[in-house]
Amino acid sequence: MAGATGLVGRELLAALLADSDYAEVLCIGRRAPAVSHAKLACLSVDFSALPPLPRIDDCYVALGTTIKVAGSQAAFRAVDFDAVVATAKAARASGAMKLGVISAMGADPRSRLFYSRVKGEMEQAVAALGYESVVIVRPSFLAGDRSDLAQPPRLGERWVMAALQRMAPLIPVNYRAISPQQVARALLASVKAGRPGVQRILSGQARGF
Repeated sequence: MAGATGLVGRELLAALLADSDYAEVLCIGRRAPAVSHAKLACLSVDFSALPPLPRIDDCYVALGTTIKVAGSQAAFRAVDFDAVVATAKAARASGAMKLGVISAMGADPRSRLFYSRVKGEMEQAVAALGYESVVIVRPSFLAGDRSDLAQPPRLGERWVMAALQRMAPLIPVNYRAISPQQVARALLASVKAGRPGVQRILSGQARGF
């Protein structure tokens, strides 16, 4: 998996390590997660020049940033498109036949919004890599503790979260805040199910896992 130190990624990593169906979990990234486990292996990589990976069954990608954190549109695209697609390609070359990716609500390669357009282009790219099963989860606003993610504070986030909670009954289910645990559970269960083709799980659907 890639992206194990992010908001969803750390929940996904915990779920993978607790899952008896997986004998080993290989995390790739610029830094290792702050977790130790008997079946966890970590590989420090440069996503722009990934080395050949060992034999892989399933691939999970929870990479993602924001333009503010990345610093520019180009830096954002380097993570949310280039690194995601590079990971999926490397895993496919190492035998993986099932892929799970975190995207975002509103992803659309034709969108006028740069963020949504990049997410949509990423979805198109990974869907064309020859996997038997591709699961793409599109979460809405993630409700979680970002204090230890080495990210700058998001001004007004607590106010937004409080407002979303009060207004939840009036907000369409796909656009309500969702926990990273729910997103991780949805991705894990759906990848393991191995439904053929490309399956897109919207935020409202992910709440049911």
